[in-house]
Amino acid sequence: MSKSAESGRFSWPIAFTFLGLIIAAVVIIVFLRLESWPARTAAQGTTELERLGRDLRSAFIDVAHLQPRITINNRVYLEQSIPTSELVILSRRIEVEHELLHSWVGSAKRVKLHGTFTVKAGFDLRQDLAVDIGTDEIVVQLPHAQLLGVEQERVDVLAFENGFWNRISANDVQNELSILPQLAREKAAESNLPSEAEDALEKQLHERIHTRQPLRLVFTSSTKTD
Repeated sequence: MSKSAESGRFSWPIAFTFLGLIIAAVVIIVFLRLESWPARTAAQGTTELERLGRDLRSAFIDVAHLQPRITINNRVYLEQSIPTSELVILSRRIEVEHELLHSWVGSAKRVKLHGTFTVKAGFDLRQDLAVDIGTDEIVVQLPHAQLLGVEQERVDVLAFENGFWNRISANDVQNELSILPQLAREKAAESNLPSEAEDALEKQLHERIHTRQPLRLVFTSSTKTD
C-alpha cells in the first residue's frame, strides 16, 4: 500500500509538467503564426494581384490584340508589347455629296459627286497604354480615341455638265474628288464616333474582365480627332 501511494504522489507532478510543456508549445506556435501573419497575408495578396495581372493581360490580348504595360502597386510586372500601331474599335459607312457649279460669261459647268467611305475610329497605340493594378481599383491609362482612317468605297457621278465655252477640266474633277474624304471625316467627327469608340472599348473590357476592384479608364490625350 505504501508503494502504491508513493507512486500516486509522483505521477501528478509529472502530469502537470507534461501539461505545462504542451501549453508552452501551443503558446509558441500561436505566437509564431501571429508574428508571420502580416508577411503571409502580403504574400497571398501579391500572388492574387499577379494572377489578376495575368488575367488582364489575356483580356487585352483577346479584346485589343496587344499587351499593355502592367504595374502592380507601382511596380512594373509586364512591359508593353504592341504588334500593331493602331487599334480599330469601330468603323462606320459615311455617305457624302459635293457639287461644283461655276458660271463664266453666261456659260455654266456643273459637277456633282456622291462618295461612300468607311471611317475607322480607335486608338493610336504608339502612345502610352498602361494598366495599374492596386488593391482598391484598377486604372487603365490610354490616349483618347481618334479617327484613324477614311477609306473610299465608291464614287458616283451624279452630274457632269459642260458649259458651251466653260468646260470641266481635270483639275476640277481632281479637286472635287479630294473634297469628298474631307467631308466624310468631318461628318464622322460630328457624329461623335471617337467617343463611341471609347465607350465601346470600356464596355468590352468590363464584359471581359471580372474583378473585385472597380475598373476605371483614364484617357490622357487631349486630342480626339485628327
